[in-house]
Amino acid sequence: MSNPFQVIASAFEADYRVNFRIERMDGSVTLTLSDESGVKVRRLITKEQLHTPKKLDRVIDSIRLGMAIDNGRGVPELLASLSPYKTYSLPN
Repeated sequence: MSNPFQVIASAFEADYRVNFRIERMDGSVTLTLSDESGVKVRRLITKEQLHTPKKLDRVIDSIRLGMAIDNGRGVPELLASLSPYKTYSLPN
């Protein structure tokens, strides 16, 4: 697997400054995405999410989806672009 920090950075660096901060001794980090107007996203990412490719993809997708919802546009297109192997199910 590629470096998870590089995967996240490459997903967002075209539009945002990407910063990571070690948050806890368990390996969790805080991701901060910002631009000239300030912080756009701050998200805690667990060690498990960082080191499991499918979970890392879900983190990136959820951040993108949240930003699309906040911006009020692009949600249908974003949902259509998600990889077909990503199937989410709600717990019973």
